[in-house]
Amino acid sequence: MQLGKVRYKDGAVGVVLVERNSVFRVDTTRDPALRTLADLLHAPDPIGAANRIVDTTATSERLSDQTFLAPVDHQEVWAAGVTYKRSKVAREEESKGAAQFYDKVYTADRPELFLKATPARVVHPGEPVRIRADAKWSVPEPELALVISPAGKIVGFTVGNDMSSRDIEGENPLYLPQAKIYKGSCSVGPLVTPIAAMPPLAGVEIKLVIARGGKTAFEGATTLAQMARTVESLAEWLFRENEFPNGALLLTGTGIVPPDEFTLAHGDDVSISIAGIGTLRNPVA
Repeated sequence: MQLGKVRYKDGAVGVVLVERNSVFRVDTTRDPALRTLADLLHAPDPIGAANRIVDTTATSERLSDQTFLAPVDHQEVWAAGVTYKRSKVAREEESKGAAQFYDKVYTADRPELFLKATPARVVHPGEPVRIRADAKWSVPEPELALVISPAGKIVGFTVGNDMSSRDIEGENPLYLPQAKIYKGSCSVGPLVTPIAAMPPLAGVEIKLVIARGGKTAFEGATTLAQMARTVESLAEWLFRENEFPNGALLLTGTGIVPPDEFTLAHGDDVSISIAGIGTLRNPVA
């Protein structure tokens, strides 16, 4: 079972419980402690809590009929970098003068962490992610996203797209905030798989497909076994000397990097699939 947020045809926003291809509305008015998707995700038993307040007066709906929103309420979205060897190599190639720093962060105890997006800046599934007008080399970065409670506990997983301007970061690593944090640079969703329902992480595959003009322009895949760090370690470092009263989402880095000659273009379609969670799709603008 999974959880998500949807926009109904009348414009209202609701929380849903998803089982296979059936969607069940959750009545968040039945429990004052479970008003939002985040409330459910941060509960000791998210699926059990959702089952208790499912709207029994409504029939199940089809998954394909839903307009899913990003599964974010008030959580900030953060990101980790250089957690896969492929990402380390790509960073070194794009920024020759700073290669030693990417090598050091790959092997160091302390990970690279940065704020990726505030809740209002997160792009919903199906809506356009953007490439910067002043960038010449832009790529999506398909990533497993951790859903973390205010107590620092990983409670679920979703799909993330960490859009990046590689030429801007490659020019100078200090430009990373501009390369990574801009309008339309982050999308997550559509569903959250609670931790108890997720398959063993080492065998989980992440797949990226970029379509252009109806044809595949790039595709690649990796598994979470290629990560150099554990998800638990990344979550612990994020919460070290910091606090997140609303919880947080943490993108865990990418192991899929398109070749140097590839850059996103307006009209491309980015599809990121993670086994056990689903597929996040966004057009590019």
